[in-house]
Amino acid sequence: MKTRELGMSGLKVSAIGLGCMGMSFAYGPPKDENEMIKLIHQALDLGINFFDTAEVYGPFINEELVGKALSPVRDRAIIATKFGFDINPDSSAGWQGLNSKPEHIKKVCDASLKRLKTDVIDLFYQHRVDPDVPIEDVAGAVQDLIKEGKVKYFGLSEAGVETIRRAHAVQPVAALQNEYSMWTRKHEKDVFPVLEALGIGLVAYSPLGKGFLTGKMDENTEFDSSDFRSKLPRFTPEAMKANKALVDLITEIGKQKGATPAQIALAWVLAQRDWIVPIPGTTKLNRLKENVEAVNIELSKSDLEEINNAISEIEIIGNRYPEEMEKLTGN
Repeated sequence: MKTRELGMSGLKVSAIGLGCMGMSFAYGPPKDENEMIKLIHQALDLGINFFDTAEVYGPFINEELVGKALSPVRDRAIIATKFGFDINPDSSAGWQGLNSKPEHIKKVCDASLKRLKTDVIDLFYQHRVDPDVPIEDVAGAVQDLIKEGKVKYFGLSEAGVETIRRAHAVQPVAALQNEYSMWTRKHEKDVFPVLEALGIGLVAYSPLGKGFLTGKMDENTEFDSSDFRSKLPRFTPEAMKANKALVDLITEIGKQKGATPAQIALAWVLAQRDWIVPIPGTTKLNRLKENVEAVNIELSKSDLEEINNAISEIEIIGNRYPEEMEKLTGN
């Protein structure tokens, strides 16, 4: 597996990581724990060393799963987790509001360390920007944790340009984790230049469009009530029918390259910048292998121009999230 450095942070990870959320949360009922531990070990064997989780996934059970899987092979893995919510296990979302107060961040860190069965978190993200806490205080709290040896690198998720600059001035930000894919490109014009200038990497979540860009679903796809896609505007039957134009495009490109739509979608993300690392999630070994092979697909400059020109002609129907969730992004 090829590796990439997240910006100029010094943090080097596998060119593709593994998003672990769906093993426990958001995409239907939690999967069998032993099967998921086996899958994480298989990811390691395939060359993936970058694993993404968060306290809110479950809540808590995804961190526990990752901890059980990776504690015996901790020296082979880079673990990223997140803080920033007041957890409420009785809520359907698993949380009941934002909380990035410094004292809360430090409590979350200690609890995450226990669940992850480790003495250090490699990359600790603020999951969502908390408008009630100055980002300088957040960065300072993580800086304290870094000095204490509990955290190695600081990250932000779904943060806007001003927040990134202010945080980075206090404690260097190693990575920004934002949604980024062929059908979610809004950060290219404003955020990307700032990341480039400051030497910050991008960890791209949902690089396969929450599964849509794999070509395995259409307007007739039905989601379990515990699958959060059932509540997303882009996954209504009408939106999926309209957005299939993008899948048709990458399917055709895949035929030319001897690749699947998912592999083309991942290869496209990888080709945008050498400091971008996608973290597709999966619960199936065949999909894991398929994703890993995307690293070896070369898209030339002319390929990318052709793809980007075609994408620009396709109107994506539906917002990423319902309005109340969208408010939590881009601060």
